[in-house]
Amino acid sequence: MKILSEYSLGDMSVRYVLAEDGQVGMELYPASMKPFIKEGRRYQVDPLVQWKKEGDAFPYGFANGMTMRNSETVSRMEYKEQKVEQSEEGICVTTVLEDALGSEILHILRYKNGDPALWVSTGIRNLGKKPIVLEFLASFSVGGITPFAEDEAVNRLIVHRIRSKWSAEGRLETRTASELLLDPSWSRHGAYSDKIGQKGSLPVRGYYPFEAVEDTKENVVWAACLACPSSWQMELYRRDDALCMSGGIADYDFGHWRKELRPGEYFRTAPACLTVCRQNVDSACQRLTQMWKKEDGQKELPVIFNEFCTTWGKPSDENISRILTALGSRPFQYFVIDAGWYADPVKGWESNMGDWEVSQELFPQGLKATVDKIKDAGFIPGIWFEMEICGKDSKAFWFEDHLLKRNGKVITAGGRRFWDMRDPWTQDYLSQKVIGFLEYYGFGYLKADYNESIGIGCDGAESLGEGLRQNMQAAQDFFRKIRDRLPGLVIEVCASGGHRMEPSMIELCDMVSFSDAHEEKEIPVIAANVHRMIPPGQSEIWAVLRAEDTGKRIVYSMANTFLGVMCLSGDVHTLSEGQWKLVDRGIEFYKAVSHIIRDGNTCFYGTEQNSWRCLEGWQGIVRYSHDHQEALCVIHRFECQQNTKVSLPVGEGYRIKMAYEELDHQIRLDNGSLTLEFEQDFEAVAVYLTKEPFAGQMSL
Repeated sequence: MKILSEYSLGDMSVRYVLAEDGQVGMELYPASMKPFIKEGRRYQVDPLVQWKKEGDAFPYGFANGMTMRNSETVSRMEYKEQKVEQSEEGICVTTVLEDALGSEILHILRYKNGDPALWVSTGIRNLGKKPIVLEFLASFSVGGITPFAEDEAVNRLIVHRIRSKWSAEGRLETRTASELLLDPSWSRHGAYSDKIGQKGSLPVRGYYPFEAVEDTKENVVWAACLACPSSWQMELYRRDDALCMSGGIADYDFGHWRKELRPGEYFRTAPACLTVCRQNVDSACQRLTQMWKKEDGQKELPVIFNEFCTTWGKPSDENISRILTALGSRPFQYFVIDAGWYADPVKGWESNMGDWEVSQELFPQGLKATVDKIKDAGFIPGIWFEMEICGKDSKAFWFEDHLLKRNGKVITAGGRRFWDMRDPWTQDYLSQKVIGFLEYYGFGYLKADYNESIGIGCDGAESLGEGLRQNMQAAQDFFRKIRDRLPGLVIEVCASGGHRMEPSMIELCDMVSFSDAHEEKEIPVIAANVHRMIPPGQSEIWAVLRAEDTGKRIVYSMANTFLGVMCLSGDVHTLSEGQWKLVDRGIEFYKAVSHIIRDGNTCFYGTEQNSWRCLEGWQGIVRYSHDHQEALCVIHRFECQQNTKVSLPVGEGYRIKMAYEELDHQIRLDNGSLTLEFEQDFEAVAVYLTKEPFAGQMSL
């Protein structure tokens, strides 16, 4: 094995290695760690493009049915050349491989100067005279993990993943490589793969499309995330001293994906974002999320009101008018009319999506009169759509020629069916019903929800998985059409909460729904954990306010929103003056720290939770401004048996500028630590720290 080339990418380095058999591999490491690489390790080069053609032999080593990596298709590749395009903005490295059967294989790495991560994708061009059928094509593959061990790195490799389910998004899962059976065998013959992923159109269901490996001895973390709205897989593979990590669209075995390329055709994968750092997994995750953070300059984070937890799917002119009166002149930017504005008040909001006809019962004077009231109150009006779906009581539910099918039968999930977004008729219909509607009423905010999964795939392509991929790409094209027609529109992506919070959807939209756990005590845990997945300045966190809420509960709910973008809902028209004072103080605090929420970096402290439904101990989140001149601390106490004293290591030189609390929690700074005391369960405190001189502490 020899080094083919090596490139410096900020604080990262990437090197391409060439094996004697002509295979090329890609390895990634922190630039500062180059002197510590052990060059004498025993491992084979991991080919940087992993793919398989139909008809080729499956991999050896008892791996057939487990993985398609290192198939006969891969063994036939040979290195041709490497093209480098370098500019003031960054670098693009294209590694070109070929095989004797007429396939040109491209591995494309793109890096922008100053970024904490890079993008990788792969492509196949059929230069032969016959069609080829792909059964597997990974977006990326990184080998040589870990280059800092002379052996197989016993007891030092751990694997990080992020699990997600409805109302429990973003749970970090950490296991050792040994627990996952990712130690090599005694003979180095048997290959082993540990694969995660999901099948369907909810890309963050079961797992987030992310994986990381950590060398705990050297504190080096390799992390990757896929920008893929359909079925995907992440795979860890081992047969010798080096661990390999790859990922991309779910293969034929896992996700029923097969793609035909006729002579001259080219196919390119969804991109993967990769990083490596000498920090911890939290830092690695936030390096990745920086890559899909909205570049909106110094734009202040908004305060949003959404009426769903006020009206529960029955918005009307009457109750919206009451809400507007209660909100008064408070500094809300957006007022969002959520699900149900089109619905039969008896059958409910989930049954007739797809026709998108305003309910005359709910809006007897027409929706425009209500929208005008929202505008007159000083708010930007927003509206809810589930535009890719048809409900069982809609006329559209029976437009079967334009709905997705599997094996010739319309796909029905519960009471929902799915538009075929590839169909020009569907695109025209939704352009009129959605985009035309938004234009006519002058909405400035769109909540785009999605509450079911297509499943493994649909008809209309070479395979069910390819049908699914094409449909989701067409759905994203419709989002782009909305953006082109309405460039000033703010779009929130929602999928029963957080089931769509993957990079390609986040980049298309402005806000992301973090969860549907709108009134649950675990909100701060979920809201903090999704910092590893979403830039907090785009993560919409709800505080649902109830007339029976104590002051402690209101502060707990409001403090949750300091972990993202503030969205209020609930019984705002029946809150007391004292309750409103606590809410107003929370809004004031949020506006003072919103720049740190938008542009900071997060550190996590507190009790490790076994169950998010039965929380114990406490959680402390410290979010620093990039220059570390300011810090936002959000602390929640959960269920405890005794009084709790919390100490957060924030660093030297800070002063307390502002605090948000109900009772006195004895907040103080002592030798670089923020300390405070809790006497009751389910309390919260937020503290704004600064190194800038100021007149005195403000308490809210």
